[in-house]
Amino acid sequence: MTKYIFVTGGVTSSLGKGIIAASLAKLLQARGYRTTIQKFDPYINVDPGTLNPYEHGECYVTEDGAETDLDLGHYERYLNTFTSQANNVTTGRIYQYVINKEREGAYLGKTVQVIPHITDEIKRRMTLLGQDGQYDIVITELGGTVGDIESLPYIEAVRQLKWEMGDSCIVVHLTLIPYLKAAKELKTKPTQHSVKMMSENGLTPDVLVCRTEEPLYQELRRKIALFCNVTPEAVIEALDADTIYSVPLEMMREKLDLICLQKLGLAKGTEPELGKWKDFLNKLRYPKSKVTIGLIGKYVELQDAYKSILEGLIHAGAMNECKVEVRNIHSEHLTLENAVEKLNNVDAILVAPGFGSRGIEGKIEAIRYAREKNIPFFGICLGMQMACVEFARNVLHMDKAHSTEMNPDTNQGVIAMMEEQKKITQMGGTMRLGSYDCELRSDSKTAAIYGSTHISERHRHRYEFNNDFINDYENAGMIPVGKNPKTGLVEVVEIPTHPFFVGVQFHPEYKSTVENPHPLFVAFVKAAKENHERKNNPSHVFEKSVAE
Repeated sequence: MTKYIFVTGGVTSSLGKGIIAASLAKLLQARGYRTTIQKFDPYINVDPGTLNPYEHGECYVTEDGAETDLDLGHYERYLNTFTSQANNVTTGRIYQYVINKEREGAYLGKTVQVIPHITDEIKRRMTLLGQDGQYDIVITELGGTVGDIESLPYIEAVRQLKWEMGDSCIVVHLTLIPYLKAAKELKTKPTQHSVKMMSENGLTPDVLVCRTEEPLYQELRRKIALFCNVTPEAVIEALDADTIYSVPLEMMREKLDLICLQKLGLAKGTEPELGKWKDFLNKLRYPKSKVTIGLIGKYVELQDAYKSILEGLIHAGAMNECKVEVRNIHSEHLTLENAVEKLNNVDAILVAPGFGSRGIEGKIEAIRYAREKNIPFFGICLGMQMACVEFARNVLHMDKAHSTEMNPDTNQGVIAMMEEQKKITQMGGTMRLGSYDCELRSDSKTAAIYGSTHISERHRHRYEFNNDFINDYENAGMIPVGKNPKTGLVEVVEIPTHPFFVGVQFHPEYKSTVENPHPLFVAFVKAAKENHERKNNPSHVFEKSVAE
């Protein structure tokens, strides 16, 4: 019988429920249990696909084309396994399903209510992944915090499941133990109130994970256990970490996995080795060199907007035994006049994905600078599209070249809306989404990086390279080296005469994990490293090339 662990949060948001859930799943996976994680979000949007990144951070796309919460990215990066549409559920999706059933007459004329109809649908979704015997343990992270009005149906659904399942279902509650510097004391009262509020709704935690800046001394743990009605060993310390990737090891030290298995009535399994994970952490903490990469985007002030890209750079940095320092450069503030000042000291330039016209000219200027100065360049989705626009303007001398997304009236639309997108009127879930095949030219840099001419990557876009101009680009030196085998859609462009100039229509950052860093990110960081060495020690690079 599948076991269920629910991860809730209290006191404040952004405590790291997703990281704790992913860390626990990693440890259970390492002990031999087939484990998956799902996220239930309490907002009424059907999915985060139409949300502005300022609202909810990046939108993460799964293999099967689901637009999901960014926490699913953490799940995949930790577990090294794919998630799907079933791993992310929102209040909007729940209500949409129930209302559609009501319109069909499925409830036989009964009054449709939050209890039992909404809570029954929540329970059905919570147990869906465990019904076919594929997983031993399903971990469910509940978004928001206990006490939020929108979270109440989820808390009630979990209460009912605990009543129905008994020991096959436990609750791990993440809470805050603040440290008051003036008093030099850790305070447990916020945690007590959080648990009390949960108890008022009929649900009590089995395990408490306490986020804290200072270590929890033994007497404090006993106090928390006493007033929150948990066993002392179920009070887990979660100290602030230097990196999110050290959290699984910290949770293993605190025995979070063991206490959960004990409460679920499961055996300990094999002792986690986590050899690859520890090797990654060692390289991350003790790099042999450092590079600076300029991240050009219009949401750079918000760290979560480009979460998967930042994590992909971390993975690639560790693989290259190199610390990657990301310099956030707002594309809206980047101009022809200040490009040298803002970009002069970066070792490589990455132009991020996005939508809309704001900050576009700054992205184009950054690409021009990278192309002309032979600085390693990596363009993702819109970054690739703007690389094509820049090349058209400054090499092909097409002064009005643009994407029809930004300029619908241009007669030089080198980037244009995909044919199948032209009749679509609804915004949500209608883009080209999910995994698609790509065939690479065997003589391309990208094929050498992948070690294959056939790849599959995830997409999220409405616009594409306009193949009417393909010959002009090839003749001038920008080569479309990757295409979709069925549609001919250009997926990858390169400039072979440039040290590293690669633009991709897809999102490679979604498939980078700790144990399998994405090859494009690894190659990009390596190119940045070589550029750094070339700038700072030209003679060393010359000696190295002669030796090779």
